[in-house]
Amino acid sequence: MLSDSRFIERDTRENAAIHFRWWHTFSRSSRKDTMSERQDLSAHGTRLDPWYSVYADRALGMRQSEVRQLFAVANRPEVVSLAGGMPNISGLPIDFLSEMIGRLVSERGTKILQYGGGQGEEELREMIVEVMRPDGVRGHPDDITVTTGSQQALDLISEIFINPGDVVLAEAPSYVGALGTFRAYQANVIHVGMDEHGLIPEDLEETIRELEKAGRPIKFLYTIPNFHNPAGVVLSAERRPIIAEICKRHHVLIVEDNPYGLLGFNGDPLPSLQTFNPDGVVYLGSFSKTFAPGFRVGWAYAPPAVSARITLANENAILCPTTFGQLVIAEYLRTYDWYDQIEKYRAQYAERGAAMQDALERYMPMCTWNKPVGGFYTWVGLPEGLDAKDMLPRAVTNLVAYVSGTAFYADGQGGDHMRLSFCYPTPEEITEGVRRLGEVVSAEAELVDMFGIGSDQN
Repeated sequence: MLSDSRFIERDTRENAAIHFRWWHTFSRSSRKDTMSERQDLSAHGTRLDPWYSVYADRALGMRQSEVRQLFAVANRPEVVSLAGGMPNISGLPIDFLSEMIGRLVSERGTKILQYGGGQGEEELREMIVEVMRPDGVRGHPDDITVTTGSQQALDLISEIFINPGDVVLAEAPSYVGALGTFRAYQANVIHVGMDEHGLIPEDLEETIRELEKAGRPIKFLYTIPNFHNPAGVVLSAERRPIIAEICKRHHVLIVEDNPYGLLGFNGDPLPSLQTFNPDGVVYLGSFSKTFAPGFRVGWAYAPPAVSARITLANENAILCPTTFGQLVIAEYLRTYDWYDQIEKYRAQYAERGAAMQDALERYMPMCTWNKPVGGFYTWVGLPEGLDAKDMLPRAVTNLVAYVSGTAFYADGQGGDHMRLSFCYPTPEEITEGVRRLGEVVSAEAELVDMFGIGSDQN
């Protein structure tokens, strides 16, 4: 609940500011280790980490994402968080699920608590085939690997394809979790331009040609065609076959990440990129956004030879995904009107998305933003001269949080944008959060107009 007491509000602002100053100092002081720095260390490591000199090079390149760093502050109850992408699952049929899970344990006995196969439970893979049908995908259970969320699927794909220094193409901006995974495998991420209609085919073609001319092979294109994270846009129907054809012609694999595809506010999903080139696309899906993230169940659907390697990598990594979670989801999909639940999610997120649009128009008219027709996010452009990362301490002091656009680029771009999430807060919280953020943006813009610098640059 938002406090009406100015004294309590002042106290909570001060506490948030103290907490955030610690985080901000820590995050800004952290930097990527270089080989020269590592070579300067003694064979016994450092005083803080005696095993430093033993780590693999890829481990030294791992960094916590800006989103995860922010959670410690954004999750404070007095802060309105427009930062995280946590789905709102309050509308799930809890009574039904409680009865269903009890019955499942009673009827299936110890099987539901036992090890399973590395590819995943067949009955869930059969249901996943049905879940992909609205996207136009005509899959087969044998070519599906169940993973611990689609994030693990990204890791497995990176493991089987990426060598240090390999090129991965990704939209500009792109999903922070994917960028972190690619960085961990020491990939060189090259961004490709996108606009309000999604990935730009001409930019993709030009980028591929330049890399081919330079003799730099491309391992794959990573793309989020539906309700993009963070940009919120949808790859247009006209561009989809063009993108697929460009990649097919240049022998570039497409990794199509589709966690939000069923969460459009109006109408059915557009055809998956997989439908235009079944042999050249790895399709990633997840139940985190359309059911419940706590089960940590996702999947990769791939051409048979690729699917076999993903399954092998899965077995090497975790032996098998959660049997309990898989069978619960399979039973839910089999016995409940899961698509009706999707419709309820759509209505819920549409209401929150509309609240975000209304609040932006009212409190942040100095900014620019897209109008998403699905998913979780709005991509907001700041007035000239403002930097979203530098402005964040002031925002948290004003009890509102967002994610700086810099989190979504591999090359440090994005400071002129921020990602606002409307999936979890109530419409009232969204309105209040945007109001607070508008105060911060206005104050920062005044500083820039007067002195040419923002509050965190002096």
